[in-house]
Amino acid sequence: MDYILMDLDGTITNPKEGITKSIQYALRAMNIFVEDLDSLTKHIGPPLREGFMEYYGFSRDEAEEATAEYRKYYAEKGIYQNKLYNGMESLLTKLKQAGKYLIVATSKPEEYAVKILQSFHLEHYFDDICGATFDSSRADKEAVIRYALEKNAITDLDRTVMVGDRKYDILGAKAVGIASIGVLYGFGSRKELEEAGADYIAATVEELYDIIINL
Repeated sequence: MDYILMDLDGTITNPKEGITKSIQYALRAMNIFVEDLDSLTKHIGPPLREGFMEYYGFSRDEAEEATAEYRKYYAEKGIYQNKLYNGMESLLTKLKQAGKYLIVATSKPEEYAVKILQSFHLEHYFDDICGATFDSSRADKEAVIRYALEKNAITDLDRTVMVGDRKYDILGAKAVGIASIGVLYGFGSRKELEEAGADYIAATVEELYDIIINL
């Protein structure tokens, strides 16, 4: 595999604190009060609007309002309440040394993804950073992956793999016809990743490197 697409949240960084507190803030603005931040980790991965509608029965307009409230907190505080997974910088270093073409492919708005990677001084490891749009014209993982492939003129899909921690990453990869690696150190379970059809599953960052380098 020469082209490695990587999810951001739950794959490169652990955004739990920032995302759950941003969701909590948004729900409070909608008169829904949640104290258990762990219960909000289900929102890490899928597009925000869809999550608000699915779990809280919001209309499209209410989901837009909640998303706007989320971004008020996230843009100021939540974006920096984030941690780099242990061993991640070493993984990126070794993959670049091996000549891999690295792309971030995230459902997070692209502007946020760039800022997060810059805050960890990781942006130089990636040949491109591809994310969603604020207006939801490019929101789900399949759309982001297609955008990343087209933008980087990648046509040899047999040499391309998507790495992510949730079923959305795996299903998006399948939809465009590329292989996928699910990671267990993020926010998805082995059951979720297997049922989505992940081609490979890595329990750790170190195992992820071994899988990629031997594909």
